[in-house]
Amino acid sequence: MAVKEIRQLYRPVVFYIVFDGDVMVSDLELLRKQVSLVVNLCKPGHDQCVVSVTSPGGAVSQYGLAASQLVRIRKAGIHLTVCVDTVAASGGYMMASVADRICAAPFAVVGSIGVVAQIPNFQRFLNEHKIDAYLCTAGDYKRTIDIIGDVTEEGKAKMTEQLNDIHVAFKDHIAHARPVLKDRMEEVGTGEHWLAVEAKEKGLVDDIMTSDEYLESICDTFDIIEILEKKQKKPGVAGLFGEQFGAAARSVKSIVQKVQANVEAPGQAPTPMAIV
Repeated sequence: MAVKEIRQLYRPVVFYIVFDGDVMVSDLELLRKQVSLVVNLCKPGHDQCVVSVTSPGGAVSQYGLAASQLVRIRKAGIHLTVCVDTVAASGGYMMASVADRICAAPFAVVGSIGVVAQIPNFQRFLNEHKIDAYLCTAGDYKRTIDIIGDVTEEGKAKMTEQLNDIHVAFKDHIAHARPVLKDRMEEVGTGEHWLAVEAKEKGLVDDIMTSDEYLESICDTFDIIEILEKKQKKPGVAGLFGEQFGAAARSVKSIVQKVQANVEAPGQAPTPMAIV
């Protein structure tokens, strides 16, 4: 008998995934593998998936892909519930919105259906210190606002236009994922965020409860299996120093990611989506 056939002889299973997202969704590859496992093992109509989402948002393309990963679960015919204990805003809510059901703790922050870009410009500083900086481009809008180039009204207008285009696509995504919001998008798509108790009244969430409460409510019917990343630890002193160096590297990486989120690097698309 196949694995799926054997499993049907037992109680249905809820596969549980914990997603804690940073600005650049550094765990995107892990999420992809977790979703692939769910899609391959779940029996549609028999098993379900629960994803706990914690994220204030971040880079547009990365969170768009993360949301698309969760869409794979829905497309496979598997019931998907997203739980929000603290925050699922902007890109985080983009992910949560694709679920069949959204549960949120009373004081969780949800919404922030908006787009923002923050780019420092050092042109005046460079001029004051008599430093020449040259920015060469081909194409009228290869750079709209840059950290060293002159900021023109035309460039600012084009940047705003690009952000508005992303915002429209964001709202269309939410309206498609949660049809209940289709006629209320002008009300909820303003970039504002709300506590879950108020967000429920606006249709942004379905139920007010923590992830623990939700899992407890279904444990009599389902076996719950959490999908975790397997991490290998080095024994002894080497492992201790390895963990310390690893923590330091992660700290440096997080700082770099925050800078990258605000400064457009050559050849990369802007990363404007974040909680305001």
